[in-house]
Amino acid sequence: MKFANRMNHFQEGIFSRLLEIKRQRIENGQTVIDLSVGTPNTPPAQHIIDALLEAAGDTQNYIYAINDQSELLQAVSEWYARRYQVELNPATQICSLLGSQEGLAHISLAIVDEGDLVLVPDPCYPVFADGPLLAGAELYYMPQKEEHGYVIQLQDIPEEIAKRAKFMLVSYPNNPTTAMAPEQFYLDLIAFAKQHDIIVLHDNAYSELVFDGNSCGSFLSYPGAMEVGVEFNSLSKTYGLAGARIGFCVGNPSVVSILKKLKSNMDYGMFLPIQKAAIAAITGDQSDVDRVRAIYEERRDILCEGFGRLGWPITKPDATMFIWSRIPDHYDTSEQFAMDLVSRAGVIVTPGSAFGPSGEGYVRLALVQDREQLEQALQSVESSGILISNE
Repeated sequence: MKFANRMNHFQEGIFSRLLEIKRQRIENGQTVIDLSVGTPNTPPAQHIIDALLEAAGDTQNYIYAINDQSELLQAVSEWYARRYQVELNPATQICSLLGSQEGLAHISLAIVDEGDLVLVPDPCYPVFADGPLLAGAELYYMPQKEEHGYVIQLQDIPEEIAKRAKFMLVSYPNNPTTAMAPEQFYLDLIAFAKQHDIIVLHDNAYSELVFDGNSCGSFLSYPGAMEVGVEFNSLSKTYGLAGARIGFCVGNPSVVSILKKLKSNMDYGMFLPIQKAAIAAITGDQSDVDRVRAIYEERRDILCEGFGRLGWPITKPDATMFIWSRIPDHYDTSEQFAMDLVSRAGVIVTPGSAFGPSGEGYVRLALVQDREQLEQALQSVESSGILISNE
């Protein structure tokens, strides 16, 4: 059997490897506390579940959706106006996605040709790079360095690279670094995109998970943003709907249109009961959003303060459902530390190297366990002695 050469770009995903390690430990009767994959364990609010159940009980909802329901498009338009002060035309500026990752994986097929250049953050969520690679693109990594607050330095992108770039992926609040970008960055980003005729794809999955009384808006709220790009948004984390796979691409009509055209040849739309659940989430009572945010902020404090007491100082993240931290000084690589952590303490984290070249030397911890499990993780790490150098 012969397979596509494009698959040579890919290895087994780090999350699959970590899942196998987890499975083996469980089979051996060993404790595992999984802080690797960002899978929310906060369930949806009851009114969302009720909307899903009611729609699932209607036999008329088991046909192909084909297109987004007008009720869903209108709800998204009103959501963006209310939450982000961004006006969207429901007919031309909104496209539903089977999870924002699906859209991010496929949109490259509609924008780039073989050999085109794409700008991606480094470190970055893996699909940011994997989607363009599947389309045959050449990648240029834009470093997100700790000394710059993990914000991309647009002025450091070489002119010849900027001239070749077809599109660029940007995401703040950022996964994995948890960073937020200042207002000036977005203004500079829009000017940069206009100057070099680059399409901007902004991932805004974590705008509701911002802590310490701060808030975050939308890339599209800045002047000129609609002219240069689109934003991907997701209901996975905010509303506890990760498994339902609900996302949206909104913004520039030309980009939205080409993505819709691509998807019309790939899938039959979002399951109608899921569309009803999405509508209930973004139009219903929003108090649960505050509850979810408070849960993640508490988990952040437990882990950061706890590890600090154990001799592993970690700066509290301003946003997202993750912690991004340098590995202890007596470890050489992020994978070495992560594998040692699971084998000696039963705690699974993601090595930073999984997120790109600049991720080496860091690990990402997902805030996806309850207080009891997090405190158990701290006790296990302390007992293991993993944070104590043998030198």
